[in-house]
Amino acid sequence: MLSFYKKLRWLDYVILVVLATFVGYIWFTIEGTLNYAWRWELIPNYILRWHTGREEWFANLLLQGLAATVRISIYASILALILGTILGVARCSANLTIRMLARTYLEFLRNIPPVVIVFIFFFFLSQQLIEALNLEAWSRSIARQENRGIWEFFFGNMRQFPSLVSGVIVLALFESAFVGEIVRAGIQSVGKGQREAARSIGMSHMQELRYIVLPQALKKVVPPMANQFITLIKDSSIISLISVQELTYKTVELVASTRLIFEAWITTAAFYFILCFGLSMLFRKLETKS
Repeated sequence: MLSFYKKLRWLDYVILVVLATFVGYIWFTIEGTLNYAWRWELIPNYILRWHTGREEWFANLLLQGLAATVRISIYASILALILGTILGVARCSANLTIRMLARTYLEFLRNIPPVVIVFIFFFFLSQQLIEALNLEAWSRSIARQENRGIWEFFFGNMRQFPSLVSGVIVLALFESAFVGEIVRAGIQSVGKGQREAARSIGMSHMQELRYIVLPQALKKVVPPMANQFITLIKDSSIISLISVQELTYKTVELVASTRLIFEAWITTAAFYFILCFGLSMLFRKLETKS
């Protein structure tokens, strides 16, 4: 802790004072202008609450939303990584048709607002897939079972499973475009000499990718990929627009029913900050070790 303070210079202290002054100004403006009655004592009950009937603690709205956000972010990250890697490899393909199809997909997603993309994917792809696989009936049958604990651990409330799937698919398809560009940049950063050497010893194109190009490319793309996964967590708030019950959606519900406007949104912002900042520190440590 002392070493941290030793690293601070006079300019750092000036910035901290300015930030503290700004926060204080905003605080007093809210207090004076809006005459807002703070009710922070109610917020803990919407995170964890004691159930008098079952005599146990249970996760309330905000914690339910946080758990859903974590699940959606994990599953969407895995799917986006798989799709993005395929797109990145396709962008570097020798086949012009494959290369153009991948580029069309990437450019389409990168140049249209995220909200529009979310609605397009939800109504034209995700919703049809859920109906085709009859996921709603299947998830409801699971929800009626007594031994559904393992399902709820991984997917939450099984009655909301179709909503979870929609959120994961929509978010993964949107984020895969950015992951694909990161992978493409990583592949193209590998020197041509190494590829030519691989071909000279008789390696096929797939062997060249598997043994020479991708192992080196993946090491180079770890920092931007980590940043993209953190961005994915923040972007997950967009899918509340299609009624996916993650943290932002639950916060809207809480504000509508209790009018705890500032308390609810500040708490939600704190949850997002803890998630993203914690991951940022974790990835930074992994980068230094590697």
